[in-house]
Amino acid sequence: MRSYSIQEINEVINGVIYGTTSQSITATEQLEKATTSEISFIGNKKYEKYWSTSNASIAVVNEDISIEPGENRAFIKVKNADLAMSQILALFAPPTPVFHNNIHKTATVDETAIIGEGAKIGAGCYIGPKVEIGAHATIYPNVTILDECTIGKNTIIWSGTVVRERCHIGSDCIIHPNATIGADGFGFRPCTEKGLVKIPQIGNVIIGNGVEIGANSCVDRGKFSSTVLGDGCKIDNLVQIGHNSKLGKFCIMAGNSGLAGSVTLGNGVIIGGSASIKDHTTIGDGAVIGAGSGVTGDVPAGKTMLGYPAVEARDALKQWAMLKRMVCNPKK
Repeated sequence: MRSYSIQEINEVINGVIYGTTSQSITATEQLEKATTSEISFIGNKKYEKYWSTSNASIAVVNEDISIEPGENRAFIKVKNADLAMSQILALFAPPTPVFHNNIHKTATVDETAIIGEGAKIGAGCYIGPKVEIGAHATIYPNVTILDECTIGKNTIIWSGTVVRERCHIGSDCIIHPNATIGADGFGFRPCTEKGLVKIPQIGNVIIGNGVEIGANSCVDRGKFSSTVLGDGCKIDNLVQIGHNSKLGKFCIMAGNSGLAGSVTLGNGVIIGGSASIKDHTTIGDGAVIGAGSGVTGDVPAGKTMLGYPAVEARDALKQWAMLKRMVCNPKK
C-alpha cells in the first residue's frame, strides 16, 4: 500500500501547509467517510461545518477557508481545491487493466492496418482494413474499429465501443464503454410511394485532440462532410450529437443532453444535463444552456439560457417568479 506524508503530498500540489500532523496518508475520501489515514478536501465554505466531525487528518482546502485544522490535523491551502485533488487522486489511482501481450491472440487485425509502436489491442477486438492506430494507444477488449479509421497516439478506447468506417479520432482522447462514433445520422424524408425514405449518410466524424466521450454516447456521421468535435471537448454519458453538428474547442455537454442535426457550438459552450438543441441552431462562444432547457433559436456568445423554450436566464427567472406568485397568491 502506498503512503505519503503531508510534505510529500504538498510537493505535488504546491500549496501552503497550516497545522501539523505526523499521520501518513494511504487513500482519499470524502469528509464524512474519511478515516485518519485518508486525505479529504473542502472546496467550498459551506462544507466547513463537516470538518469538526470528520476523522480525516488532512484536508486540501481553498484559500478562503476560515476554520482552523485542530490538534494533530492539517490543511493544505491552495487556489483551487478541486484541481489540486485531481493531482492527489492520480497518486492513489489503482493500476489500469493488464495487457500480457500488446495484441491479444483473439483480436482480429487486418493485414493492411498500421499499428503504432507500443499500442495495445485487447481480446476480441476487430481492427479493419487500412485502419491506423497511433503509438501507445490502448484499445480495450471487444472494440470494433472499421475501415480507414485513424486513432491518434495515447488515445484510450474502452470496451464495447464501435468506431465506424472513415472516422478519425485525435490524440490523447478517452472514449468510454459502448460509445458509438459514426453511426448513420437520423435522415429520412416522407415519400407518397414508399413512406419514409432513408437519406444516405456518407460523411464521417472528426474528433480533435484531448476529447473525452462518455459511456453510451453517440456521435452521428455527417450526411455529407463531417460531424466535428473540437480539441478538448468533454462529453458526458448518454449524450446524442446529431449529424453534421460542429463543436468548437473545450465544449461541455452533460448527461442526457442532445444536439439535433447541423448544430454549431462555439468555443467553451456549456450544455447542461437533459438540454436539447434544435437543428440548424448556432450557439456562440462561452454560452451556457441550463439543465433541461430547450433551445429553439440561435444564442449569442456569452449568454446564459434557461427554460423550455429557452430564454435569457434573467427573463426566465422573472417568468418563474411571476408564475409562482400567480399560483400561490391567486386573486379571490
